[in-house]
Amino acid sequence: MIFELSKINSIANVFVAEIRDENIQKDSMRFRYNMERIGEFFAMEISRTFAYTKTETQTPLGIAQTVKLTEQPVLATIIRAGIPLHKGMLNIFDRAESAFLAAFRKVHKSGSFEIALEYVSTPDLSNRIVIMADPMLATGMSMVLCCKELMRSYPIKELHIVSAIASAEGIRHVRANLPKAKLWIGAIDEEMTSKSYIVPGLGDAGDLAYGPKV
Repeated sequence: MIFELSKINSIANVFVAEIRDENIQKDSMRFRYNMERIGEFFAMEISRTFAYTKTETQTPLGIAQTVKLTEQPVLATIIRAGIPLHKGMLNIFDRAESAFLAAFRKVHKSGSFEIALEYVSTPDLSNRIVIMADPMLATGMSMVLCCKELMRSYPIKELHIVSAIASAEGIRHVRANLPKAKLWIGAIDEEMTSKSYIVPGLGDAGDLAYGPKV
C-alpha cells in the first residue's frame, strides 16, 4: 500500500513545496517547521487506520461518549535528518514511545557506497505497530537496513514508512524488501543523480535542518 500526498488536494502539499524551494530553504527554522508539519499530517492520516476503543469522559456538565487509541505506536526515525519529521508525528502521537537509529553512507574510493548502521536505541517492539520516518527515500537502502535490523530483533506486528520525498527506485527497493510495509510519501520523483541524490528532490535534508556537516 502506497499513499502519495501529491495525488490529493491538501494544504500539506504547500509544506512539501516549501521544503523544496531553494529560497525558503535558507531559513533552517522554516525548513524544520515545514518538515514537522508534514510529520503531523502523516500521523493524522496513519491514525485513521488504527483501532479505537469507546470510552466515557467526565466533563464539568456530564459524561461524554469518546474514544481512545486501542494501542500506541512506536515512532522510529533515522537521525539526524529524520528528527523534525519524527517530532511532528510525536506532536500527534504524544504518548508514543520512540526508537532512534543512525545510518550513513560509507563511500569507497571508486565512488560506490554501502550503508552502515552504527547505533540503535529502541523500546521493546514485540507485537507493536512501528512508524519509521526518514525525510528522503533515495535508494531505499538505509530504510531497508534499519527496518530489517528492527525486524530481526523483534516480531513487529505492523510497519509504516513515512518520507517527505522519495525516488521511484527507492520505492521499488523498499517494496521488494519490505513487502508488508505501508508507505506514506509526500511526493515521488522519477530521477536520481549518479551519486544517488533525488532529482528534483530538495537537497540534503539534514544539512538544511541543522547546517552543513564535515
